[in-house]
Amino acid sequence: QVQLVESGGGLVQTGGSLRLSCAGSGRTFTDYPMGWFRQAPGKEREFVAAISWSGGRTDYADSVKGRFTISRGNGKNTVYLQMNSLKPEDTAVYYCAGSGLRYGTLYYRADDYRYWGQGTQVTVSS
Repeated sequence: QVQLVESGGGLVQTGGSLRLSCAGSGRTFTDYPMGWFRQAPGKEREFVAAISWSGGRTDYADSVKGRFTISRGNGKNTVYLQMNSLKPEDTAVYYCAGSGLRYGTLYYRADDYRYWGQGTQVTVSS
């Protein structure tokens, strides 16, 4: 059974930091692009960050650029999202996603991802 499991969410004050982790199991994600999305109450799921299969390319939503960093673990079956300078508008459930396209590049649409985690709540208090 293929699984992506997120961890690291929680409650933090404005300006604080959190590091989200996403661990894959059931298959290797080493050669596949990964991404992070988020969904706030009453809003649609939105793209946050993406990383290529090699880890050599990354991209971010404008709203998080300069504050968030996506990276892959040494074994590459883990992906991280370092979130700094958090704002109340970053409050959402954050989802890890895995592409089904081997050796793919960067993907920005939810439809481009095949595997999803269950989500982890991030709440930023003002």
